Amino acid sequence: MSSEDLLVCLPGQRLCLSDHTHVSGQGTYERQGYIYSTLAGTVDIVDKDNVKIIEVHTSGKQTLVPSQGDIVTAQIHTITQQFCKCHIKCIGDKVLGRHYRGILRREDVRVTEKDRVEIYKSFRPGDVILARVLPITEAHTYQLSTAENELGVVTAHSEHGHLMVPISWTEMQCSKTFVKEARKVAKVVPESVQQGLNEN
Repeated sequence: MSSEDLLVCLPGQRLCLSDHTHVSGQGTYERQGYIYSTLAGTVDIVDKDNVKIIEVHTSGKQTLVPSQGDIVTAQIHTITQQFCKCHIKCIGDKVLGRHYRGILRREDVRVTEKDRVEIYKSFRPGDVILARVLPITEAHTYQLSTAENELGVVTAHSEHGHLMVPISWTEMQCSKTFVKEARKVAKVVPESVQQGLNEN
């Protein structure tokens, strides 16, 4: 592929059909008969034994983008009865140079009793959450999940603007007025404990 016809793509962008002559390679994945990009970069087609391997490479300085399975930090900005929208600000402990759009659907808030989840009792605009990135289904928006004990709200402010502290897995309390509000609270594992788990 010459420099004149380089194809630039974004994460989640559909590249081509997946069949016996076109297979997914580095920087891509296959889903429901199509090959998609996991990176922001340029498409490269590698011919090997009459099979075209579709790859995506980042050029120059690598752009850090969320990918399936990543734990991200995001801030809620809009909520409805079915989902909440947020801006993804960090991947792990790395702060992103730009924010990415995320969506957290009602069925992905908890592991159990999914049909009884109420978004308003789980999150509020302004909340900072930890979430896991699900497989990409649409370009430019990342689908998130908090259906693990360690995921959910980590920082929240009350209606009066005061910092709230968690008092259970489903409630936080204003540090000034002591008013309680419902949240899907993250069970944050201390780093020292996490390191011990990793070493064992």
